[in-house]
Amino acid sequence: MKQLPPQLDSETRRANGMKAVAARRERADIKRRLKEGTLDLRSLLALESEAKDRMLVMEMLESLPFIGEIRAKELMERIGISSRRRIAGLGVKQRDRLLELVEKNPSRKLLSTLGGVSGSIYGRLF
Repeated sequence: MKQLPPQLDSETRRANGMKAVAARRERADIKRRLKEGTLDLRSLLALESEAKDRMLVMEMLESLPFIGEIRAKELMERIGISSRRRIAGLGVKQRDRLLELVEKNPSRKLLSTLGGVSGSIYGRLF
């Protein structure tokens, strides 16, 4: 027999909704700070935050400068991380390998000088 979800009173439902909105705002702020470069990956992983722990690794990587969906997928495949893995679910070796690969990412200055370099050559730089 299928179990129904628990019946919540309106005040509990409202409080849960406010908590969810606060978590979404915190995750959005983290992504914005990553994109701006005011927060680096090492600092993010050291951060104690339930909202951060519930973020998908894919979302986190896509928020980093110069890493889009394709590069994020390649990194995760190379390390052996599932596309649905959350940050809290990363193992120590996966975190270390992720930091190692992301921190090897060329600087903005180098990327701007590369101009029209093909993806295959750029991929070797990473």
